[in-house]
Amino acid sequence: MRLLATWLLLSAAAFAQADPALLKYIESIPAIDNHAHVVAPDMAHDKGYDALRCDQLPQPTTLPPANLRFGASTRATWKALYGTEPATPEEADAKLPQLQGAVRKSQGSGYFGWVLKKANVATALANRTAMADELKPPNFRWVPYADALLFPLNNSALKQATPDRNALFGMEEELLKRYFADAGISAPPATLDEYVEKLVRPTLDRQKAAGAVAIKFEAAYLRPLNFLSVGHDAAAAAYARSVSANSPPVAADYTLVQNYLFHEIATQAGKLGLVVHIHTGTGCGEFFDDRGSNPLMLSDVLNDPSLRSTNFVLLHGGSPFHWNIPSLIIKPNVYVDTSVMELMNSPAHLASILRSWLEFMPEHVLFGTDASPFGPGMGWEETTWLGSHNARQAVAIALTQMMTDKVIDAARAREIADGIFRANAAKLYGLK
Repeated sequence: MRLLATWLLLSAAAFAQADPALLKYIESIPAIDNHAHVVAPDMAHDKGYDALRCDQLPQPTTLPPANLRFGASTRATWKALYGTEPATPEEADAKLPQLQGAVRKSQGSGYFGWVLKKANVATALANRTAMADELKPPNFRWVPYADALLFPLNNSALKQATPDRNALFGMEEELLKRYFADAGISAPPATLDEYVEKLVRPTLDRQKAAGAVAIKFEAAYLRPLNFLSVGHDAAAAAYARSVSANSPPVAADYTLVQNYLFHEIATQAGKLGLVVHIHTGTGCGEFFDDRGSNPLMLSDVLNDPSLRSTNFVLLHGGSPFHWNIPSLIIKPNVYVDTSVMELMNSPAHLASILRSWLEFMPEHVLFGTDASPFGPGMGWEETTWLGSHNARQAVAIALTQMMTDKVIDAARAREIADGIFRANAAKLYGLK
């Protein structure tokens, strides 16, 4: 028994070791962060960093996940960014504005670039409802939100599902009003075709013209991801019945409308060269429907021949359904990113998840952080650094193990790493 325990400990230690030369190379790669919620410019009041903001959900009654709590990761991040280590969460909350304020003052307009440089990120795809003037190419690229376009009708019944959804649909309705105003209309048109022509397509056109490289769906917060294909006539009839009613739509009718609109938006995005990002896997809030976030629920979408000109990225690796990812990324237009996984998992554990992806289709794996406000002392700046640091460690460990097992050689390991951290995304988005 003692020998078995010793063997297990040695095996775990060996697995967690990264080849030093490979790790050094990976740390030198100027990365493209596929997914970040950049808080700017007024960090204290900015709401544009997400369409669905976790901090506006009902106050949680349980502890946050252990890896997101104040601890060694927070201290290491602060040491790298600010040269100091807070002792407590209270100290981190108290000192952070002062430390960031000093950096913002010294860096001026280069503050956001300074954050990326610290994490060796060349370009971050900023998920924002509207892009801020300070966030310019090549350091930042825009990813706006499309979910509000799916829910143009009376959402009062949907709000009653959970306390979280009451808040979430309120945020979506706020964003939809902005889209209506930008399109010069004040209410949903009488027909589905008019809605698509007057709101959906013009909104995507404006976003593309403003520099967007992708659009994002957070639909798993609002409904399951099974967006089944729907015929035009059935969806149009359901929309007509619903828009003329003075009460919430019949659930089946509203689902038909949402499904049709999702396919329409994805089709138009493909024609415009916009990649479609989809939140997969678990999310914030105590009432999140994890079953509805399984990326396998997107099979109808990902297998649709009419959508093969649209590229999809499954954000967050579908965790805890990450073992389903290899069967999806072998499709020609389906990618996955690591965002948030490097914040929720240790590098060693993340490495074990990544290996199956890298043995199936490494060309469709992207690095992302999901950098955003996470807790005491950990805003988008700190999680940008920590996400980059942990992801590089995890990829190095996974590739080292593949080298040890003679699956790949050192040259191929570097090639795969370069793809994950920049080349795959550069090709997907047409970035230099």
